[in-house]
Amino acid sequence: MTEAEAGLLGLPTQDPTSSLIQLLNLGELEGARTDEDIFMGPSQQQPKQRVFGGQVLAQSLIAGSRTVDPDRSVHSMHGYFLRPGDANKPITFGVQRLRDGRSFSARRVHAYQEGMPILSMIASFQAEDEGIEHQSEMPAGIPDPESLPSTADLLGKFDHPVARHWAYERPFDIRHVDPALYVSAKGPREARNAVWMKTFGPMPDDAGLHRAALAYASDYTLLESILRRHGMSWITPGMSVASLDHAMWWHRPVRVDEWLLYVQESPSAQGARGLATGKIFSRDGRHVATVAQEGMIRVPNDFKNTDLENTEKGAVQTAV
Repeated sequence: MTEAEAGLLGLPTQDPTSSLIQLLNLGELEGARTDEDIFMGPSQQQPKQRVFGGQVLAQSLIAGSRTVDPDRSVHSMHGYFLRPGDANKPITFGVQRLRDGRSFSARRVHAYQEGMPILSMIASFQAEDEGIEHQSEMPAGIPDPESLPSTADLLGKFDHPVARHWAYERPFDIRHVDPALYVSAKGPREARNAVWMKTFGPMPDDAGLHRAALAYASDYTLLESILRRHGMSWITPGMSVASLDHAMWWHRPVRVDEWLLYVQESPSAQGARGLATGKIFSRDGRHVATVAQEGMIRVPNDFKNTDLENTEKGAVQTAV
């Protein structure tokens, strides 16, 4: 694959699930060899022209998996977002083969744009094995996803590029258990958040593809547990949010085209940073993955929670 062939994804011209599958179909870059295996992937166009963090996480996992035995699945990854990516340019992935043991393989993956790394990740892959087992219990009393509004139900009425993208162009159907934080912050100010999620359409029967797609979706709402604690929404005036790192552990087989419950909480926020953790459960209660992420969250010096509701109303009117 050449850089010209890598191209960009025009999401509005096809269904979102097909776009996700195409996004994760990396090609090996012809004629490029160092101490790394080199792959090329497209970028997903975004309203703000920045690469979505979940995209580069998922693509990096696909690149790493292309260099390990097919019977070894990713079980953990730790990555740092180093620079914002340009959604108008393809991404090059360099995979360094750190180790291949009897059961585990380790890979370092760098995602590059214009020769500069935008993400650095180490991932570990394991052959299937047996051993002791236990898991966290899925929370009780969670409403079924079918009873909750979709993002399109909540944002479809807004004539705004970000609202349209979130409502109709993302490959995952996201349904909030508590009132969503898209344009306002309602409900208790607790450092907790929960969503149901699944792809809009069916995915191929490829376990590695489903694990990478889960990494993609894990970056959607994780920091909302921090925002909810302080009564902030995604359009809080003057707020700046950016993911700093992302860690993930896969525990059990998963399908992202079936409903998954993503339960999130934030144990701490300080120094313009907030930490959020999440547990992902299948609908039948299996704990399939765990996630952790620290994000930069900056608010204006004169920010006051008590004045937020009226300020947000003005921001919504401006956006519309």
